[in-house]
Amino acid sequence: MSLLIAIGLLSGLFFSSTFILNRFMSLEGGYWLWSASLRYAFMIVFLVVILALFQGRKAPWMVLKLFFKNWLFWVIAGSIGFGGFYSLICFSTDYAPGWVIAATWQLTIIASLFVLAGFGRSFPRKIWGFSLLIVCGVLLVNTTHIDSITIKQLLYGGFPVLIAAFYYPIGNQLVWEAANHNSSLPCINSSYLENPFNKIFLLSLGSVPFWLLLIVINRPPPPSSGQIVNTALVAVFSGIFATSLFLLARNKAKQPSELAAVDATQSSEVVFALIGEIILLKAPLPTLTALIGIVLIFVGLSFFIFFQDTSPASPEHVT
Repeated sequence: MSLLIAIGLLSGLFFSSTFILNRFMSLEGGYWLWSASLRYAFMIVFLVVILALFQGRKAPWMVLKLFFKNWLFWVIAGSIGFGGFYSLICFSTDYAPGWVIAATWQLTIIASLFVLAGFGRSFPRKIWGFSLLIVCGVLLVNTTHIDSITIKQLLYGGFPVLIAAFYYPIGNQLVWEAANHNSSLPCINSSYLENPFNKIFLLSLGSVPFWLLLIVINRPPPPSSGQIVNTALVAVFSGIFATSLFLLARNKAKQPSELAAVDATQSSEVVFALIGEIILLKAPLPTLTALIGIVLIFVGLSFFIFFQDTSPASPEHVT
């Protein structure tokens, strides 16, 4: 469990750069759809190179064959887990600061539990308590800025992120279930799924129809050169580094409680974003209330580390 938490925290560090870069692009006038879709365009290109370098020149084509073998599954999972999730995140940046989005996004901790339960996965009731403790900590971290939130920011900046908080774990769990032979999903029994880069590549390819459809519907103006550069950075830090580490941790998880713990580590994004703003943007130091929130976050994560669920998961029973 300690290793899973460590990998999850490292992914949270890289994920935190997303909120800052997306907000920067929004303030510069970049259209949200390009911020979202170009990220995955860059990821596909980068991943082809990575797969060829580390798995051999045939690897991209073998993974591509795996995609077409179950193309409908990957389009559904990619459209939900990557397309729907990230389009809503980028849309929100036009209406709310990055800290609002980062704070609201932490509700994915609770959303993940509902998603796991929806797939028939059980875990001890204590897991709910640990997750709620982390969410309380996240809320305390952001109380310093609560007076600056408007109704418009709440509806257009917060609500889409709340929906995205469910989309992301649904997409990831669909892949986990298919790889672990859920009878209601296609049985994808391939050693290529053991590599997180291959999973990201498959989900990125699956999201392509979703992005093309959104571009046709919205017809956005061309992106600026600065927006192209920044989306490339997001693709590297968040799309490649963070997502691969996150999926690696989930792939190593064997119990539902371990899956919930990995998902919970994403709460660290708020802390890392806060530290980054203090160092890079000269933001003011956190208040005592915010510091208490940070302590609660890591106390909750510590509970995940020290509490081990040794009982086997029961798909028929939902806690």
